[in-house]
Amino acid sequence: MKKYLMLCLGILCCVRLSADDEFCGIRNYSFQPGESITYNVFYNVAGIYVNAGTATFVTALEQLNNRPVYHVTGTGTSNSSYDWIFKVRDKYESFIDTANMQPLKFIRNVNEGGYKKYENISFNQQANTAITSGGVFKVPQCVQDVLSSLYYARNIDFNKYKVDDKIPFSMFLDNEVYSLYIRYLGKDVVKTKYGKFNTFKFKPLLLKGTIFQGGEKMTVWVTDDANHIPVRVESPIVVGSVKVDMMQYRNLRHPLSSMISWK
Repeated sequence: MKKYLMLCLGILCCVRLSADDEFCGIRNYSFQPGESITYNVFYNVAGIYVNAGTATFVTALEQLNNRPVYHVTGTGTSNSSYDWIFKVRDKYESFIDTANMQPLKFIRNVNEGGYKKYENISFNQQANTAITSGGVFKVPQCVQDVLSSLYYARNIDFNKYKVDDKIPFSMFLDNEVYSLYIRYLGKDVVKTKYGKFNTFKFKPLLLKGTIFQGGEKMTVWVTDDANHIPVRVESPIVVGSVKVDMMQYRNLRHPLSSMISWK
């Protein structure tokens, strides 16, 4: 079953750059260790939005096999009062090489409506392989995992693109390689539960799962400043729709200059 949290993502023919051009060699200028961002997840059914859960993303600087890595942890939890509808207890971890922003290790431990999945992937950048409990799999150069793709995408210079351009990349998940992309939709002003922001807007190509519909159904807004943090995500789901708003942040690398007004 190809399913995953994808709360704030999304994913990078008019495109003038190849996947290797854009997704190999980007340096991190958008975030720093100690950054923490929290989101509220609002579920819409019959035209009424209810606060159904939270998602938090935290970064730390650590060592993995004597190499400095960004250890990124993403957790998603449904509110206890809504667990009877659809209980979510998700944890994603990615260990990203600080030198080239490529993942070295990925862990997924999810419980979504009774569906449980544990995945542990080690990436060998030199051999272009991914090692899981299911074997050794050949992967493209600069392949990403679910979580590393979000932090890699935060370092994309969207000003280089025209409206409707696609930014492609490869992702490894469930022992398979997927060719995905972000469709850039231009600049936009969005008002969220936290405030009003100048943003870049795009649609990621999603894999169909038990929560999200496949295709370009999700819309993501990221701040038009050096942080490029997602401030709103909207998507239909199997029943109803969800809206995800950034509600709290700590230790951003740059000032949140895209913010126009508070609430």
